[in-house]
Amino acid sequence: MLTTQQLSDRFEIQDLVFQYADLIDSKQIERLRDDIFTADVYIDYSVFGGSVGDLEETLTFLKASLTSELFPHSQHLNANVQVQLQGDTATGRVMCFNPMEMNIGEDKTHTFFLGLWYVDEYRRTDQGWRICRREEVKSWVFNTPDFMNF
Repeated sequence: MLTTQQLSDRFEIQDLVFQYADLIDSKQIERLRDDIFTADVYIDYSVFGGSVGDLEETLTFLKASLTSELFPHSQHLNANVQVQLQGDTATGRVMCFNPMEMNIGEDKTHTFFLGLWYVDEYRRTDQGWRICRREEVKSWVFNTPDFMNF
């Protein structure tokens, strides 16, 4: 049976995961610095051609790649949030269904879908739970443009 603190921790981590998705989709990338990640976070987005590295590398990559001009719309729909608590740290595995609308020029867009898992590590900080490690793990892709070889 879970304690009240463990239930609270699980809900806080789930909210953190959902807030990450909202900030990504609303392109509020800089807010990830204070609201989502630890200062020493390690992020691996390489499975879909993204960056691997620390906080600054990650924010630089996200700001450059998730522009409204390139990706006018996206949704990161999270489900099956699995959390294992170990005191002030936790691990998690989160399912993500990710439709992306890509601008392909001449007022045309192309919509494709990514299925992935986030494999996370979380840490309780003075500001609340934060992601201290995140790796994307590919599950499937659908309708990706020919130049994207995932």
